[in-house]
Amino acid sequence: MPSNHDTPITRAIISVSDKSRLTELGQALTGHGVEILSTGGSAKALAEAGIPVIEVADHTGFPEIMDGRVKTLHPKIHGGILARRDHPDDQAAMAEHGIGPIDLIVINLYPFEATVASGAGYDDCVENIDIGGPAMIRAAAKNHAHVAVVTDPGDYDDVIAALDANKGALPADLRRSLAAKAYARTAAYDGAITAWLSGELGNSFPDTHVTAGRRASVLRYGENPHQEAALYIGGAPRPGVAQAEQIQGKALSYNNLGDADAAFELIAEFDAPSIAIIKHANPCGVATGDDLVATYRAARKCDPVSAFGGIVAANRPLDGALAEAITEIFTEVVIAPDADTDARAIFAGKENLRLLLTGEMPDPRAAGRLLKPLAGGFLLQDRDAGHITRDDLKVVSQRQPSDQEIADMLFAFTVGKHVKSNTIVYAKGGATVGIGAGQMSRVDAARIAAHKSGEAAEAAGESERLTTGSVAASDAFFPFPDGLLTTVEAGATAVIQPGGSVRDDEVIAAADEAGIAMVFTGMRHFRH
Repeated sequence: MPSNHDTPITRAIISVSDKSRLTELGQALTGHGVEILSTGGSAKALAEAGIPVIEVADHTGFPEIMDGRVKTLHPKIHGGILARRDHPDDQAAMAEHGIGPIDLIVINLYPFEATVASGAGYDDCVENIDIGGPAMIRAAAKNHAHVAVVTDPGDYDDVIAALDANKGALPADLRRSLAAKAYARTAAYDGAITAWLSGELGNSFPDTHVTAGRRASVLRYGENPHQEAALYIGGAPRPGVAQAEQIQGKALSYNNLGDADAAFELIAEFDAPSIAIIKHANPCGVATGDDLVATYRAARKCDPVSAFGGIVAANRPLDGALAEAITEIFTEVVIAPDADTDARAIFAGKENLRLLLTGEMPDPRAAGRLLKPLAGGFLLQDRDAGHITRDDLKVVSQRQPSDQEIADMLFAFTVGKHVKSNTIVYAKGGATVGIGAGQMSRVDAARIAAHKSGEAAEAAGESERLTTGSVAASDAFFPFPDGLLTTVEAGATAVIQPGGSVRDDEVIAAADEAGIAMVFTGMRHFRH
């Protein structure tokens, strides 16, 4: 049975690399008569603040050795932490060997993750692997029936408040909570070391994969109201929805977060000013252009019905004119690197609109990993950082594509990378004019996109569907000519696709007979 008694705090050991609020904690402990043991920089910082502190070496009677590698690995430290206060044998051993109890451990570890992220060399990274810290943390967490362990300065307030409320003691429920958090911290720390060392060995997929994240928020619910959910931040730092500052609006939902992430990752693909509108993780309109207001309108024109209640992403700071255009219809979330004063004021008039600012754009070609859960396991793969340029294209048709067709094909193929498979994307003049997403048949994807372009044209008061004179992009090869011919029927004059079908010759012949241009990329972009 777990212990439910309060633990009086008489002696604490403090050894922290993150010294934020250290003085405040030290003063609170001293105010409750707690004796403080410490090491190195922590002891110096406490002493300089006028807080009485005893060096660990003085407590153990053994000096730090090996450049500080061995300082807390001593029976007087671990015995004081691990001793069970209600076991006579443990108490007798303490008395025999002159071991005093240690009731509180305050430790945050050597900054290994930050050292790796800084690009430090191999030896520096190894030196920033903490040994004594994790050992003390785990010991204290195991003995949480009698000892409290604090690994995060964010918990200092709770500890100080509990000491004040309980006359210098910490309650059992707090000790258990801190112990669980402590084990999570050492697990994440070891996971970071494992990932780094495996990478240094060139082992992309080690025998055991460890992933960890820090909870940023508990969400109202998951994809549906009967599902619970939370947002965690972990892995390599990457500008995006998880790290964004929410300027206004109610709390983001699970689906809001997923859609905003999809929108922002798509828009990061483009160097030119661009706008994407997302609904249910699929783009319903994307456009590029120098005038962001005109670009937004071009993106919305592709599917104005689906754009209602969607997510808008921009790869440039938002201004007042763009904010005015976006707020013409109901929009759930707007995400961008920044927004000027006018834009913020306009958005503020729409209290249900969430505005997310990221500060910068992510690198679409940066390395990264994606994890997908399965029943009883998970899949792990590289992020799709594939990128096609004009030089990568292989013209396989008799007709050569024009420069404008090539530009639109590259644009459409890039958008298609962020649409659920099977997909066909039609584009013209740097804007999507039809998107068919997530179909079991590529022919159906082409037809749906063309049909929606007709509806969009009607909404815009135009006489012919938007796909007339467009280009078409397919995320994977055409297994038969029928999919290609469906895009021709929709009005496409050029097609971009990966190629690689056993019937490529038939598809090429169909393109030539139709008089359209076709290029192969040699790269597909399935997205499931």
